[in-house]
Amino acid sequence: MAGTEVLNQSDIDALLNASSDPPPPVEAPPTQIFSRARRDREKVEIRPYDFKRPERISKDQMRALEMLHETFARNFGASLSGFLRTIVEVRVSNATQMTYQEFISGLPNPTSFNLVRCPPLEGQICLEVSPLVLYPIIDRLLGGSNKELFVPQRPMTLIETKLLQKILHRGMLALSEAWAGIRKIEFSLGEMESNPQLVQIVPPNEVVVVIGFEVKLTNRAGSMSLCIPYNAIEPLIEDLSAQSWFVTGKNHGEGGTAERIAGGLSGARVELDATLATTTISLSELRALEVGDLIVTSRPATSSAVLGVEGKAKFLAQIGQFRGNRALRIGRAVSPSERIDLSGGSGQ
Repeated sequence: MAGTEVLNQSDIDALLNASSDPPPPVEAPPTQIFSRARRDREKVEIRPYDFKRPERISKDQMRALEMLHETFARNFGASLSGFLRTIVEVRVSNATQMTYQEFISGLPNPTSFNLVRCPPLEGQICLEVSPLVLYPIIDRLLGGSNKELFVPQRPMTLIETKLLQKILHRGMLALSEAWAGIRKIEFSLGEMESNPQLVQIVPPNEVVVVIGFEVKLTNRAGSMSLCIPYNAIEPLIEDLSAQSWFVTGKNHGEGGTAERIAGGLSGARVELDATLATTTISLSELRALEVGDLIVTSRPATSSAVLGVEGKAKFLAQIGQFRGNRALRIGRAVSPSERIDLSGGSGQ
């Protein structure tokens, strides 16, 4: 073609050599991090964030939830052990955040899916119990030994449901007791379903907190899951930080412990003694004492006697009679540092 330049051999060799050489390095543009304060890009921690699974609860609050339900696990295990007359261990295995759809899709069918009402909080939570531990408990209640137990793949019968309600009722009491440090919540059992896909307590994409438990019963073991929607505990989310939970639990625990101790001691019997005067005698005089002998002291009979409780001076009282019985009229309390002279003086 007219005007077309023909490459000679040297031009062809130059093109071939250029194609075989590695490309020159291209420097990447600096990463721009926009913030109100100037920061060193090398010291800024960058972590991936999944918008499909937003973490709406902080790590401290998740740890507080996990510790709170460890208390529930201990109380529930102790209650089941006494009810079933065998050792039952319940412990927290994990605590995670996920969507409600992810939680439902990971459950077997059939299973024991139970709705739990939690006034005054809005909404409901759900408690799922695996058939691997559910049927051994029912077998134990009916007198079985769980040695050759077959776990059926079917919905529960009416009798099995009634027995399960007794078990879960104890779990509701333990759950209410565990949450008492945050707020008084009356957990109660609601509807029961065998297919978790038929129950929709929140939208599929709603964030939920799932507390996983491991339940061991002699030679059997299974799982249990407590699903708490975020919108149900949102009013309490600020109280679930680790520090405030410890403080709140400590205050409530001290008050409750003091009341329980006072209630237990209120019915205890104590020994009272009243001492009017004291004196000293020799051992030979003590051996020579006989019925009818008088021991003379220098303290007047009208002086106040010291009323002792379990051997410790607590009150000053006057000795007298009431309806033919010996009686003491308490005058005042004795301070711990006060010294009472019963040999001849009244008090110092």
